[in-house]
Amino acid sequence: MRRFLLLLAFGLLTSTAVRAEFVIVAGAASSFGELSRDLAEQLFLGRRSTTADGHSVQLLDLPRGAERDRFYFLLTAKKPAQIRAWWSRQVFSGRALPPFEAASIADLRRRLGDNPDAIGYLPDDAATAELRILLRLP
Repeated sequence: MRRFLLLLAFGLLTSTAVRAEFVIVAGAASSFGELSRDLAEQLFLGRRSTTADGHSVQLLDLPRGAERDRFYFLLTAKKPAQIRAWWSRQVFSGRALPPFEAASIADLRRRLGDNPDAIGYLPDDAATAELRILLRLP
């Protein structure tokens, strides 16, 4: 019984400590409110270029690599090759352009601060107080 209680207590402690892997963010001066997961997916796949209230959005991507791949997988459940193929079709057909690729996390943060219409994503631990969190991805 004692072992069971210890395991239960450990499980409760570890479950409350789980944090989001990525956050979708905007600059503190932006007027964006919270995003739904569905709207975020539509934006980052180029299916929409505005929020529900018609506010135009400029999307920012992290540089190519593991963090970017992980973000898109968490948001869309698509593998990196599927995301690249998706964007190739969108660009070729003239439907949409991919998000602007920032040079680094610091560059993405700076661009979010400079442009109130910009939305990007960061690993949760890279978000700063100067950014407004619009959505957390587990």
